[in-house]
Amino acid sequence: MKNYHLTKEDDQWKLKQQGADRSSKVYETKGDALKSAPNFVKEQGGGSLKIHKENGRIQEERTYPKSADPKKSKG
Repeated sequence: MKNYHLTKEDDQWKLKQQGADRSSKVYETKGDALKSAPNFVKEQGGGSLKIHKENGRIQEERTYPKSADPKKSKG
């Protein structure tokens, strides 16, 4: 499963595949990124999206498509 990270760098939010040198997508706001990034991850065959806070710490992790989530718990 591919891992993607959504992080803030400078004044932009960047979506980057783990281990990649370049960003896959760049967004002006975190809101824009949260609307668009899930579709991008799904188009790439699915994976894990780790959403970071402005301070760099992981805020949340989402799996796309949801059926690929390795956790069996609801929620």
